[in-house]
Amino acid sequence: MNRTEKAAVIEQLISKSQDAPIAVVADFKGMQVEEMTRLRVKLRAVGGELVIVKNTLARIAFTNGKHDALKDLFRENCAVAVGREDPVALAKAVTDFARTSKKLALKHGSLEGKLLTAAQIEDLARLPGKQELLARVLGTMNAVPTNFVSLFANMLRGMLYALKAIEEQKKAA
Repeated sequence: MNRTEKAAVIEQLISKSQDAPIAVVADFKGMQVEEMTRLRVKLRAVGGELVIVKNTLARIAFTNGKHDALKDLFRENCAVAVGREDPVALAKAVTDFARTSKKLALKHGSLEGKLLTAAQIEDLARLPGKQELLARVLGTMNAVPTNFVSLFANMLRGMLYALKAIEEQKKAA
């Protein structure tokens, strides 16, 4: 690889990681091409991308960037999963694949510039996703007016029962 190709790879990695809230570094030693393709497809489905790059080029690309905390941790075989959308979804995808693959091993990651260990990435993967959190918030927001209406309906219903009882009592008398 000549200098211009290396510079192009560095620029490509910088542009991919610049606006990404999460970057996860994993060891992919021994993975077959089919497995790597399945991982790439799974990451693309959640708005992520898998980049395999030489460690020295990755160090240069991550220096003085958003994920600067990762620059000194590139050793051996490294694949970088970069997520541009939901960080939790990317962490789930990588963690689930690592569990089933047995050849992909999480090393570390960076969330908004903060260094994460493999255990912290797994903890992040256990969190509910963005869609689930939005559904919970909307459910909570919907519960307040629903409960309010139910409360007034019950009060009116009780009053109607009392009026109906008084009416029947007057008819009987």
